[in-house]
Amino acid sequence: IGNFDGVHKGHQELLLTLKKESQKRGLTSVVITFDPHPLKVLLGNPPPIITPAEQKLELLSSFKPDVILVLRFDRSFANIEPDEFVKEYLVKHLNLKFIVIGHDYRFGKGGRGDYKLLRTLGEEFGFEVKRLDPVLVEGVVVSSTKVREIVQSGDMEKARKFLGRFYEVRGVVVEGQKRGGPILGIPTANLNLIDELYPKTGVYAVFVKIKDKTFSGVANVGYNPTFGKNPVVSVEVHIFDFSENIYGQKIRVQFVKRLRDEKKFSSINALKEQILLDIKRAKELVRSI
Repeated sequence: IGNFDGVHKGHQELLLTLKKESQKRGLTSVVITFDPHPLKVLLGNPPPIITPAEQKLELLSSFKPDVILVLRFDRSFANIEPDEFVKEYLVKHLNLKFIVIGHDYRFGKGGRGDYKLLRTLGEEFGFEVKRLDPVLVEGVVVSSTKVREIVQSGDMEKARKFLGRFYEVRGVVVEGQKRGGPILGIPTANLNLIDELYPKTGVYAVFVKIKDKTFSGVANVGYNPTFGKNPVVSVEVHIFDFSENIYGQKIRVQFVKRLRDEKKFSSINALKEQILLDIKRAKELVRSI
């Protein structure tokens, strides 16, 4: 049970333990999560979500639990007392026999429910509780907060270590400013982002997933300052050896490595020369993976 934002290495340890313990006991494995993320309801200015609902459910499903239960989180749900949540939702409706939680899991009104309360209620209602130790990467506790911090710093290689996969954003390809192909001779796919969290502005080597195919490319995250600053951040991708029309399609961009800062160039030619260098470097990088 948890928010599972990011489905990072810490969450993955929970999911693997759930599967192992449920099989050992002959029980149905159930993952419980929430939508929207509780921070969206409880905070006026919540941090960006790492994995939107669609991606989170895909990632949870990849660990093959028997059931994924998404509970609607709103103000009234937030006010449920911890013991009432356990009795009404977990014991009465799910016939809980065993629960695995993260080292810092809290639940119920005001976050007053914790491991100690679960142990007490487990003795009363006949279920076991297993609390996992923190998962460490490079001596640092893996958490959603830490993953956000790493992604926003642009360190995509470190993000990969904490997530166990490339960090990715998704978006629908829309018409851009017609600069990439017509002006620079380097066509780009401009994304209308679904995601809230994106890496630090700059240029990145990327993989691009289109339906069931994977391509490599180079992406710019930023404001295109050479053409006059855009009011909002954009993500545009040049896909190598690709010429199909993908307007209106949803694609996934997986960030491999940050190549450089975004900067304003003195001319279109200077920008084009730099992009060609970026493409050469990105090709060498993705070829090595």
